[in-house]
Amino acid sequence: MKRVLTVLAAGVPLAAAVYLPTASAEPQTTTTAQPPACTAPAVRAPSGTKVESVTAVRQDGGTVKGTGILGGEVTGVPAFCQVTVTLTHPGDGDHAKVQTWLPLEKWNSRFQGTGGSAYLAGDNGVGLATAVKNGYAASTTDAGVGDALDTSWVLNGTSQVDTALLKNFASRSQHEAAVVGKSVVNAVYGKRAAYSYFTGCSTGGRQGYAEAQNYPDDYDGILADAPAVNWDEFEVATLWPQVVLNNEKTHPTDCELNAFTDAAVKACDKFDGVQDGVVNDSSRCDFDPRRLIGTKVVCDGKELTITAADAAVVRKIWDGPRTTSGQKLWAGVPVGADLTGLAHSVTDTDGTVKGAPFPVPALWVQLFLKKDPAFDLTKITYGDFTRLFKQSQAEYDKVIGTDDPNLSGFRNSGGKLLTWHGQADQFIPAQGTVEYRKQVDQKLGGTKKVDDFYRLFLAPDTNHCGLNGADGSADGLAALTAWVEHGKAPKTLPATLINASGEKVDRDLCAYPKVSVYKGHGDPAEAASFRCVLPSSSRH
Repeated sequence: MKRVLTVLAAGVPLAAAVYLPTASAEPQTTTTAQPPACTAPAVRAPSGTKVESVTAVRQDGGTVKGTGILGGEVTGVPAFCQVTVTLTHPGDGDHAKVQTWLPLEKWNSRFQGTGGSAYLAGDNGVGLATAVKNGYAASTTDAGVGDALDTSWVLNGTSQVDTALLKNFASRSQHEAAVVGKSVVNAVYGKRAAYSYFTGCSTGGRQGYAEAQNYPDDYDGILADAPAVNWDEFEVATLWPQVVLNNEKTHPTDCELNAFTDAAVKACDKFDGVQDGVVNDSSRCDFDPRRLIGTKVVCDGKELTITAADAAVVRKIWDGPRTTSGQKLWAGVPVGADLTGLAHSVTDTDGTVKGAPFPVPALWVQLFLKKDPAFDLTKITYGDFTRLFKQSQAEYDKVIGTDDPNLSGFRNSGGKLLTWHGQADQFIPAQGTVEYRKQVDQKLGGTKKVDDFYRLFLAPDTNHCGLNGADGSADGLAALTAWVEHGKAPKTLPATLINASGEKVDRDLCAYPKVSVYKGHGDPAEAASFRCVLPSSSRH
């Protein structure tokens, strides 16, 4: 799921992308008379595994191109030693590869674990290369599964879910990568990493939370952004827009969907005290889509009129999935987020308009719930949807829900958890992360106590994993290292956002639950013109 970089053949963007923490923390460079030898080290198998092979290859660096559907590239990468350790869990028949890249010069004495995206369990090379470029030794794992949309591993020969590989994907392999990676670092450099960090967004964000919940001693600091926690629930919930389109038999064009989003952003922009193209607290945006009924929009040279049926569809999508009796199941697509990600439609050659579901939830429902790759998603009724939602909870919450609010082990280990989440996230509504944070507060003694080790920053007008430099930027890793290594807890997270006009504006993201409001004077494009206040104190 990460940031949209790729357009699939079907015309549906893969919210994916390669996560690039800028890692501008002060270096702790290790200098030696000569680079370490790049030879295969002895690696002790993590508990429950067997080491099948260990290889070491010296890589010259330069330009590193990301593999698979996500692609991407990093230039100026220094020479590094690439160590690959293949693990298996005896009796499971799996083969999980853990790659560790170690800079041959100017190692900063830090270790970084990197997460995946969509159904890709680990990094495709871009995150590793970025880490090495910034002086880190870094590891990732493929968990024995495939690329971002490769789900060929899910069902076994009897059309049942391969539970071993699912366990790998959910959490087991990420922990083993941390153990193996740190062991490789110790063997190659002859010394342990001074600090260990994890970075990831989307699936990678979920993996970071899994580490904090299940393996609290693996990392000193975890940067887990737009986390796909509550996986069993939100994966079904993100199919809701398609269920609405099919059941209401109404398919607004992307152009019309964008008109609703633009109107909502314009209407809610002023809530923070200034009309500047940025909605600072989208959760309070209550724009009624029915206000656009009768409005004319020009799409591909054709004038279209927005209908009551169009508005009804958008209203249901924003509201989010409900049972047939009206009980709310999950948050909807945030007002202000790109509706075309989940409510996209295509026109067949015969002129028939039909929904084009985002592949990640579509595959979840077809393979993990129905165990049938050919299952027709267009036939899902509202009643069916509720049953699928409940089934997913029952079958998969304990496996991949990643929503245990008891972070006492991570807190007690001295770990720090930092998260940013875009309020205009079109694939994983930030409300799920907010609700999780509220549960942690309730479990561990309130906001003030939880702030000692876990801080959440909501990014206005930012889409899925959008602060990785494509739609804004924030140096979360620098903030995290300052917190872990110097005790400087981040009160705000400096960021560059993109406003409704496509212009860059500087903002200091506020630590939850505070929101940003305009001071009443100063340039709205500058962070100093805003202050952080509790929502009850903000303007409407």
